[in-house]
Order: sequence, then structure tokens, then C-alpha cells
Amino acid sequence: METFAEILPHAFEHAFIDTLKLVPFLFVTYLAMEALEHYASSKSIAAVRRAGIAGPVIGALLGVVPQCGFSAAAATLYSARVITLGTLFAVFLSTSDEMLPIMIAAQAPAGFIAEVLAIKALCGLIAGFAIDVVLRLRHHAVEAMRIRDLCERDHCGCDDESDAPSALSDACQKHEESAASRIDDWGAEYSNEEERGAELACASDERHERDRAHNYDRGHDHSRDHVHAHAHNHSHGHAHGFGAIAKSSLVHTLQVTLFIFLVSLALEIVIDGVGEDALASFISANSNLSVVVSAIVGLIPNCAASVVLTELYLEGALSTGAMLAGLLVSAGVGLLVLFRANRPMHENFLIAAGLVACGVVFGFIVGVFGIAL
Repeated sequence: METFAEILPHAFEHAFIDTLKLVPFLFVTYLAMEALEHYASSKSIAAVRRAGIAGPVIGALLGVVPQCGFSAAAATLYSARVITLGTLFAVFLSTSDEMLPIMIAAQAPAGFIAEVLAIKALCGLIAGFAIDVVLRLRHHAVEAMRIRDLCERDHCGCDDESDAPSALSDACQKHEESAASRIDDWGAEYSNEEERGAELACASDERHERDRAHNYDRGHDHSRDHVHAHAHNHSHGHAHGFGAIAKSSLVHTLQVTLFIFLVSLALEIVIDGVGEDALASFISANSNLSVVVSAIVGLIPNCAASVVLTELYLEGALSTGAMLAGLLVSAGVGLLVLFRANRPMHENFLIAAGLVACGVVFGFIVGVFGIAL
């Protein structure tokens, strides 16, 4: 058995490389969310929320992309309530993580690989739509976006980019905060004229705020060279705003990346210490409950889970149903990001349990109907 001193360098290398792959996904995701928070009007935000009906379709397709970058991005977006719960499930269930590289390395038939990816995407699509429909039928209130909440919790400093006081009225601010409660992901219209009036008033305030901010950025010192001064101040204001957003996004990314790296390093040390063979033995030794065991193993937020499940299936030690159950649940570090960013915490445990339930159900369906790939 390897000693800790022998395990640590290998574990560090794997954790570092796996975490490094996620940085571009995380940074772009946070950059988009910060831009949405700072620049989008209430109408733009409403349009994003209305687009949620197509979320499970887009999520299921993006999840098929190798590695777990999109599952990390989806967890971040859901934590800010930019996407729906159904979309999150669609991405998580369709995420292939290390499955695809392992199958290609094993020279598995292209048709077989395509079938597995298609089934995972289909399962994610079905589960995602079902969850969103159930929440809709239960009249589940659509939560407002929580981008600002994430910023406050991480102390990213994104609210410090401007010293100019806000000119938005109290009524407009209340309208913005409750917009998502009135406009749901399915495109519901305003319920009465009062709410419509509130939106028009808020739009007027937003125009006033933009004009005020523009004048503020220009400064109060008008020199003889007025045209050049205006151009300089105007471009400086835009650069300052983007700089603040980029800085905030970078802070978020670094914080989440550090968290993922530390947890991944700990998992790598444990898995290397125990050995992937021991994990494989645990799964194959429970043939009668292989579907359930595989689904639980899939919860491990590390590429080892998808690697072991894929290799066991290719070696003939795992049934198709058990393989799918585990790989459906295996969302890579997506769960890590979810537990790091999403609140309340108990919801994360419910989501994890829901993933296992989906994996077990789809795994048993494949087993009952005798589907073999």
C-alpha cells in the first residue's frame, strides 16, 4: 500500500489539473451573471426568466459535452436563480464527465457511445421538464434572482464600483425585487394594470438613472475642450464599470476554485489511499442492488466515480441499468459548486437525493425492459 508521501504528489497533480479545467467555465459564468445584474433592465431580466421553458433542452444538450465544466456553470447559475431547477437537473443528469474519454480510449464502438450520450441527454430532458412542470402545477413561486446575494456572501466588492448614489425610486426598487415573482419561467403576463404601471414607472426611473450616471461620469468640470473631455469621461465610465465586473467575477472564481481544489485534493487522497479497485469491488459485490449502489457511488464529486463505473461496464462487471444509474448521477464537481454556492443548504441535500432517485428510476426501467447497448 502506498504511503501518504507517495500519494500526495499524485493527488495534488490530479486535483490541480481537474480544477484548472473549470476556471474558464466559472469565470465566464460569473462574468455573465455580473453583467446581467449591473446592466440588464427589468424587461431583459423578465426575458431571461421567460426563456426558462427551454432550459431543460439546452441543459441536456450542453451536459453531453465532455468533462464537468457545464455542470459547474449550471450549479452557479441555479444558485443565483438564473436558471430553473429542471434545467439544473437536465445538465447534471446528462453530464458525461470522464465517461466519454474512457470509452474513446477503450475503443468502444462509436454507435454505442452515441447511444449512451443520447440516453443520458433524453433522461435529463425528461426529468428536467417533469420537475419544472410539477413546480408550475403546484404554483411554486418563482424566486427572484440572487446574484446580489452571492456577491454579498463572497464579499466580492462588486457594489463598490461607483460612488454615485442611486436615483431609483423606492417603488422602482420594490418592483425590481418582486419582478421574478410576477413573471414566471413560463411567460405569465401581468395580473393587473397596477403591476403594469409599476413596470412603466420603473422603466422611466431606469432611463433617469442612466442619464444621471452618464452625467455623473462626465464630471462637473467642463473645460474649453468640451468634446474631448466628454469622450474621455464617457469611455472612462464604461471601462470602470467593466473593470469592476471583471474584478468581481475574478474574486468569485478564485474563491470557488480554491474550494473545489481543496475538496478535490482531499477526495483524491482518500480514493488513492483506498484504491479504485476497492471502489470497483464494492460496486460489483452488490449485484442485487447494483443499480442503487452505482447511483450512490455516482454522487462522489470526483472523476473517479465515472471512471470506475465506465470501466466496470466495459469489462462486463456491471449491467446497463447499473451503469446508467451511476453515470446519470455522476455530475462531477457540479455538486461541489452547488453546495458551495446554493442556499438554503438543506435544498442541496434534497437535490442530491433527487439525482439518486432519478438515476435509480431510469436504471431500473432499463433493467426491467432488458435494454442492452
